[in-house]
Amino acid sequence: MLHAERVAPSDAPVLIIGETGTGKELLARHVHRQSGRKGPFVAVNCGAVTQSLAESELFGHQAGAFTGASETRVGWFEAANGGTLFLDEIGNLSPTGQAKLLRVLQTGEFERLGSSQTRKVQVRILAATNTLLPEAIRQGRFREDLYYRLNVIEIAVPALAERREDVPPLARHFLEPGFELGTDAEAALRRHDWPGNVRELANIVRRACLLAPAARIGAADLQLPPSQPGAGVAVREPDRLEIETALARAAGVVAQAARELGLTRQSLYRRMEKLGIAGNDQETR
Repeated sequence: MLHAERVAPSDAPVLIIGETGTGKELLARHVHRQSGRKGPFVAVNCGAVTQSLAESELFGHQAGAFTGASETRVGWFEAANGGTLFLDEIGNLSPTGQAKLLRVLQTGEFERLGSSQTRKVQVRILAATNTLLPEAIRQGRFREDLYYRLNVIEIAVPALAERREDVPPLARHFLEPGFELGTDAEAALRRHDWPGNVRELANIVRRACLLAPAARIGAADLQLPPSQPGAGVAVREPDRLEIETALARAAGVVAQAARELGLTRQSLYRRMEKLGIAGNDQETR
């Protein structure tokens, strides 16, 4: 897995994949901050855009371009000029929206709806999805050419339960000013399984800030649900020899080695990176 800091200075599009609530937008904002771009970070939910309004939302429109267009409106690309455009739930973008987006990614140019003036902006594209886009391509729901335009760099965000070391710093990020976490609270947060991922963590911390009787939040203030049997028990991670042996048996195919080790592909990539093992995934995308 590539670190956000390593890809941030690039202008290349990034596709962030992960389950719902894993913090994909948080990561995208971090990439934007680390990029040094002076323009804004504009986040949009592609799943909320109807097919009929896709072109207007992406590129804006002139007054009178269609019924109800009483004034000129700037689209997402113009709003993000000089900065970053984050396209969340890209797998839910309508076919019309996919075609329009592909065109501007190919040419770098667009026109507002109802205008013949060609416009050009400098925008870094970050996209995110909880959908398996290769499967969506096979089902005819997502354009393969757009997928490869967006997936120049891929970052997989594992479920929060797979990266417990991230829980305390994320929790501190969500604290209201003036609050702090007690050591017992941090320990309780580490033990929790986080089925709702980062979104659940944010809600629990913000609720604790509202209801805690003191500025120092303790474990009881978090009101975490009871642990399930086996919750918080660390799963033994494979060592270097086990990983290298599995990779050799799988002829370098990371996904196959991950299945043998009982891990997700993203989890194995994280373990390989931690141990300094070079990846050589030969799967066809």
